This record gives sequence, C-alpha cells and structure tokens, in this order.
Amino acid sequence: MINLNTILFDLDGTLLPMDMDNFTKIYFEQLGIYFKDLIDPKTLGKSIWASTETMVKNLDHKTNEEVFMSDFAKRIHGDLNIYKEKFDKFYDTRFLEAKSAVFENPYIQKSVALLQKKGYKLVVATNPLFPLKAIHHRIRWAGFDIEDFSYITHYEKNHYCKPQIQYYEEVLKDINKSPEECMMVGNDVQEDLIAGKLGIKTFLIKDYILHRTDDEIPADYIGSYVDFYKFAEELPSIK
Repeated sequence: MINLNTILFDLDGTLLPMDMDNFTKIYFEQLGIYFKDLIDPKTLGKSIWASTETMVKNLDHKTNEEVFMSDFAKRIHGDLNIYKEKFDKFYDTRFLEAKSAVFENPYIQKSVALLQKKGYKLVVATNPLFPLKAIHHRIRWAGFDIEDFSYITHYEKNHYCKPQIQYYEEVLKDINKSPEECMMVGNDVQEDLIAGKLGIKTFLIKDYILHRTDDEIPADYIGSYVDFYKFAEELPSIK
C-alpha cells in the first residue's frame, strides 16, 4: 500500500447505486420505443445482447465500438449508419428515463471528495459497453462532476471489456501506472476483482454485490460504503 496513489472505481453498483433489473428493463423498453420505426423491439433487444456478448469476448485490438457495430450490422436489415445516428441521439433523449432506477450514496460521494483532497488520482473503470456520453450521464446521476476523474473508460476508446484481464492492462498503460500504485474498487466479484491478478489491490463494496458463483471472494478488502469511507479516511495524504 505504500505506493498507492490511484483509485479505480467501477461505476454501476459502486459509484452509482442502482436497481440493475429495473435499469435494464427501462433501458430496453426505451430502446424499443425509439427504434420501433426501424426494427421490432424484441429483435432489437436480442441483437444488442448478442453483439454485446461478442464485444465482451473479443480479444482482438479493436475498439469495443468497432466490434459491437461490426457484429450488430450482421443482425439487422438496413443502413448501419442510420442506426448509429439513432443510437447517438438516444443517449441524450430516451436513455435519460433510466435515471429513475439509480440512486446517490453520500458515503461514496464523501469518499471521492476526500481522496481528491488527499491527492489521489481517480479513475472511472467502468465496463466500457456504453458510449462516453451515456457514461457521463451516469457519472452525473451519481452526484459527481466529470472533472472529478482523470480517466474514464468507454466503448469508443477502449479495446477490451471486463472480465478480460486485458481490460485492466490497457487501463494501466493508458494512465501510466503500475499495478502496485492502484486499487480497484467495485461491487462485481468476477469483473472487478480479477484486477487482483495483475497485482492491483482490490476493495469489494458489498452493498450491491454481484457474485455469480459460490467461489471464495478474492478481495484484499471487503466492506460497505461506510467501511470504504473509513478506509479512505485512514489513507495518507500524498500531496
């Protein structure tokens, strides 16, 4: 911990508490409404899920956007550019309805403010399945400013997804940090704690924990939002 100077935060379920089932429901309902002039909502939903799965599994050095759109183009009829344009507009219109499924948490907000004050570099290490504008919306919904974070992963820029270890390797390279300098804070056992395999310290926030197996949880630290705030209080200032 002596070299720790950078904190990587997951977004959904960590910086941004949410009802994931309700968020997903609203998201696909609104997509269906917005794209109904082009495609049946059920067909659209199945196509997005399938192309997202392809994107998550990809290990080629292509942006997530490139992988998603290449796969999505094979599943639809019509001009892909029209779909791209509608996706872009969707995230500034009907996507905003999903805000009703998310919450703010004062302890994670206080933690970020305290870590900023102490001089830590802060990163949003969200799974880059969404375009940057959608991630910006969700960061603001959580009660933060975009400027609170020095680096934000998103699907136009990043080339891999969680739980691929290449995702974390790319983040480390982009922010020019070694694993020993970083801690990953998240709520997803499989997607966030895999960072520990690179030597990144991990803190699992359990309030909205996602754990898909019965395996032991390989976190360096486990606790609630309150526990993480207390942890942040104990970290030394590095300014």
